[in-house]
Amino acid sequence: MRVTSHPPQSSPHSAPQDPWASAGSPAFPDSPGLPGSAPSPSGPPPGHRRRSGSTAVTLALVACTVVLLGVGFFLAGAFGSGTVLWLGALAMVPLALCLLGLRWVDRWDPEPRALLALGLFWGAGASVAGALLVGDVFMELFFDPAGRLDLDLFGAVVQAPIVEELAKGAGVLLIFWINRSHFDGPIDGIVYGGIVGAGFAFTENILYFASSYVDPGAKGELVSVFVLRGLFSPFVHVMFTAWTGFALGLCAARGKRGRWPLYLVLGLLPAMVGHFLWNGGVGIFFDNFLSFYFVLQVPLFAASIVAVVLLQRGERKLTEQRLDEYRASGWFTAAEVQMFATRAGRRNARRWAAGIGRSRQMKEFTATAMNLAAVRQRIAAGHPTGTDFARELALLHKSHLQRAQLLTLA
Repeated sequence: MRVTSHPPQSSPHSAPQDPWASAGSPAFPDSPGLPGSAPSPSGPPPGHRRRSGSTAVTLALVACTVVLLGVGFFLAGAFGSGTVLWLGALAMVPLALCLLGLRWVDRWDPEPRALLALGLFWGAGASVAGALLVGDVFMELFFDPAGRLDLDLFGAVVQAPIVEELAKGAGVLLIFWINRSHFDGPIDGIVYGGIVGAGFAFTENILYFASSYVDPGAKGELVSVFVLRGLFSPFVHVMFTAWTGFALGLCAARGKRGRWPLYLVLGLLPAMVGHFLWNGGVGIFFDNFLSFYFVLQVPLFAASIVAVVLLQRGERKLTEQRLDEYRASGWFTAAEVQMFATRAGRRNARRWAAGIGRSRQMKEFTATAMNLAAVRQRIAAGHPTGTDFARELALLHKSHLQRAQLLTLA
């Protein structure tokens, strides 16, 4: 095996121009320095922290799986296992739309699959169980039969927004604390909040579909419920809980983790207000659903997409800025910074790697660079975690090895 300064060349039909071509021959120093000043690593090694975080994620996943199975048995007992199974398949349609949307949001710096699974399972199981259990207590404590709201309206515009957003928000907060190294910005928070909301919507959709399906007086209502919830509004819970995640991500990005209760409240308030407007908009503020949908919900959804695009643009610029600090210290070339920090650079790198059968290695190299940018941002902002300096060194040396693997000829 030997390491070359250029990737192997392939025909123009199998791969585009190699992403290192514009850099000439990269000459990396034997012992590159670090951007700025970094104290000597102290405390437990990075692997220790990762093992601890992995154990916590595994335990949480197991617990959420058990609760989700319990919710499944509850639904099967209430509506019949066959009904739940085929309506669960129907509920997969809006869930798939949500997951595709969240994958688009998460495409720049993908979150660990185990944490995404934890968020989905919490939303589909624990948050639903919590909302059902706490909801009855909430009604007993706060519902006033002599008040202006009847029982159903009170449940829709008061109980549901408060109880359900608290139950979902607890799952986002769990991920916020269980693995801090992968929850360090607003985009991360939106993804984790969205995945929790998507899981909750999946189980809630089964409940609504089943209720309309088994009701003898609601013949044909299942179709309208599916169109309303599954096609017109699959992202409503995703949007609500994304506000909670956004606020906690902002808390992490600003290094204010000790003030998480304040940021949690700041995220829950718009989530609850949005939930309230969705449940009570028709009848309280609007005369019919179409007016409510196109005047309020469509613009709100469009504004959410614009906000995500602007956040993604800021994340790309920050990635370029932080990785350029490593370039100045000799760890990356200018071509590699562009390869990691621009959409065109990534696209070309993926195509080149696919053309020589090294897509997996390029994906891992890119993931390491993104982790480095996140660690460097925390250090530069003055609020690193206890193992960030040691983790930075480990990731830098890992990137050095990954480059060698990509540029090695058999």
